[in-house]
Amino acid sequence: MTDLQSYKPVSLSDIDSAPETQFPELNDEQKALAAQYETISGRLDEKESLTLLNDGLRTSTFLTGNQPSKADLVVFKAVLPVAAQWKDTDKIAAYRHIIRWADLVQNTLVSVPDANKLVVDHNVELPREVKEKKKDKKDDKKEDKKDDKKEETKAKEEKKAGGELTEEEKKARAEAAKAKKAAKAKAKAELNAKQAATQAPPNPAMVDFRVGFIQKAVKHPDADSLYMSTIEMGDEDGPRTICSGLVKHVALEDMQERYVVVIANLKPVTMRGVKSCGMVLCASKDGKVEFVNPPPGSKAGDKLFFEDFNGTPEKQLNPKKKIWEAVQPKFTTTESFEITYTEEGKEPKKLVNEKGEPCKNSTLVAANVS
Repeated sequence: MTDLQSYKPVSLSDIDSAPETQFPELNDEQKALAAQYETISGRLDEKESLTLLNDGLRTSTFLTGNQPSKADLVVFKAVLPVAAQWKDTDKIAAYRHIIRWADLVQNTLVSVPDANKLVVDHNVELPREVKEKKKDKKDDKKEDKKDDKKEETKAKEEKKAGGELTEEEKKARAEAAKAKKAAKAKAKAELNAKQAATQAPPNPAMVDFRVGFIQKAVKHPDADSLYMSTIEMGDEDGPRTICSGLVKHVALEDMQERYVVVIANLKPVTMRGVKSCGMVLCASKDGKVEFVNPPPGSKAGDKLFFEDFNGTPEKQLNPKKKIWEAVQPKFTTTESFEITYTEEGKEPKKLVNEKGEPCKNSTLVAANVS
């Protein structure tokens, strides 16, 4: 792990403007992980979000591994006021990994006024953490043996009560036991097949890429780094509000009345009191960020997809399945500024509309797209 003494603590109020360059460069997987946790930090009022964050920190010193990143600062700022309310032992025990991480951050990376610091009592004895064990094939075999034993016991008891069973009774009982076991095996096989069918590997067809038209954008009233945009996306119930962290990268006037590419089926998140229902797709490299532009002549609501992945998107991406986190690291831009998805050992697939016309950014080559 990097020597934490080499980091100069950032003031709590300066976290949003803190440079990412003071931290080690993240790989694509770590960038996706950082983006996931920053999204989660916008909905800490949900128990599921706290559980995901706590489980993620169970085996990691920091959010993206054993080295700190800008994400640790951003998420810490959101977690601090929430964690300060955890007073009872059960709450502290449930989120022990978040508390451990937050205490490390406030003592190494962030300068927090004493009045705002998270108070951590290291002498409190917490109950042992219990991890739920997954049931495996050995457990199934044990269950089968238990059933067999029950049948034997039942037979012995009946024999004791009514004397020896006839051959026909013995045969009937054996067939009944065999049928019961077969029915149980069939039911289990059907359940496994159903689960396998619903657990297709993550792919871009599950993501709802759409053309959006920004009707109007304003600065978020409670977040210096965020814009609030009203975006028409072809929904029956009208435009959506989407928050984007683009203040440092795009001038407000360049956010007005323009077409963009939007991810439409991410789970809505509350960002500083504003519910954000989607994400504007951008290309970024070396600190520069620019929009991914839909093909000329596009209309709000037009479907976009990567070649060979023109399927029916999920109604809403389930954060637990990590579909976005699995596919996003494979997005990039070409020398001709086209947006592509590349699986290992396969040809890149372009992000296109129904006519096969590609989406493009403006100047960045080999950029991260998210």
